[in-house]
Amino acid sequence: MAKGVHAEEARAFSARLKQALAAVGVRPSPAVVASEFNLRYWGKSITAHTARAWLAGLAIPMQDKIRTLSEWLHVNPDELRFGPRSGAVLAMDSGTLESRLNLQDRQMLAQYLALPVGHRKTVQEVVAAMAIAAAHAQAEAASKLVDQPPK
Repeated sequence: MAKGVHAEEARAFSARLKQALAAVGVRPSPAVVASEFNLRYWGKSITAHTARAWLAGLAIPMQDKIRTLSEWLHVNPDELRFGPRSGAVLAMDSGTLESRLNLQDRQMLAQYLALPVGHRKTVQEVVAAMAIAAAHAQAEAASKLVDQPPK
């Protein structure tokens, strides 16, 4: 069994993995995780025993496996491995984005980040649907302009 700091990190990773699984509706079962993971991973397959170690907070996967998990579960690989980044780190990375956001945008993002993961996924799906609808409306408007005869 892992000891000290590694054990604490492994337990924290386990909690984040279980939360990400719940957010996409996957049961945190070693057999289910191993099976679903192996469908997506191009390297050597993992066993249910390995998935159990991840879920029980006994082990942390290598980075290539973290990437596969993060793609499958739609989470940031660094946040899956290390946890959410601090506000100071986010502020340093968001210089160009920050300049494009007004006060209402920043307040809305703060509220979004405070939501449970399941609710955040719902918001993401709504925004994605709205973006698709806007793109269709824009394409339809553009096609009407092309179809009109010149005056």
